[in-house]
Amino acid sequence: MTSDGPHLLRRPSWRCRACAAAWPCQTARETLLTEYADNRVGLSVYLCATLYDATADLHTLGRDDRPTPRELYGRFIGWVPR
Repeated sequence: MTSDGPHLLRRPSWRCRACAAAWPCQTARETLLTEYADNRVGLSVYLCATLYDATADLHTLGRDDRPTPRELYGRFIGWVPR
């Protein structure tokens, strides 16, 4: 994969379409912080909804390397500045 194009999620794997990193990748995080610069609450609500969807999708994949709840929290919520 290349890093060209928008860093959007690919379901059900929840990998970045552009760089194949776990989404939200670093570029997606930076983009989200810019897009929601004046609405941190909105960003948190959006990320909570994506966390919910990701948990359901990743659970159905049945892989042994599924992220733990702690890892998912850090990936979707824990990086957002307070």
